[in-house]
Amino acid sequence: MKRYLLSILIILAVAGAAGYYFFRDYWEHRFDPIIVKQSAVYRLDDRLVWSVIYEETWFQPQRIGADEEVGLMQVTPLVARDWARETGLREFERQTSDNVVKFLSEPERNIRIGSWYLEKLRETYRGQPAETAMMLAAYNAGPSRVEEWTRGADDLSENGFIKRIGIPSTKSYVTSILTRYRVAKPLRAEN
Repeated sequence: MKRYLLSILIILAVAGAAGYYFFRDYWEHRFDPIIVKQSAVYRLDDRLVWSVIYEETWFQPQRIGADEEVGLMQVTPLVARDWARETGLREFERQTSDNVVKFLSEPERNIRIGSWYLEKLRETYRGQPAETAMMLAAYNAGPSRVEEWTRGADDLSENGFIKRIGIPSTKSYVTSILTRYRVAKPLRAEN
């Protein structure tokens, strides 16, 4: 009887572990084709965009942040409106004015706008040794904070820049994303 019970427990443990692994793999990679597509449009590494989404929401498209950020990449209404204005499509401008939460909750649109904003930030720091870290810090805390942290220092290394980040949560955010990004496996372009 004890052997039978032990066998059942082992089988349940193995089945549970396998189920967890496959669920987690599905959960973390269900948006891979969209991420691959949108990151290519904005010349970003898809593993970096995936790492930002992992950190921001762990792939929860309906998430709304404490400061009104919406969706997978926690895009702010202001960034959505800037994007809509730059597209020149009046319908997008109207939708961001009418119901920005609904507009940004759609995964592909959210990833498109978040990727657009990352690339827009990256343009400011392009060619600097800490380009990616600066872009991530600006995405999290705003470009004015990055200016503050880099004032008086030219060509900061990535580690040098991270040491200068004055907000502990932003320092943790940047470090976490960079670590995950550097070990992330290639994304699947098709599910």
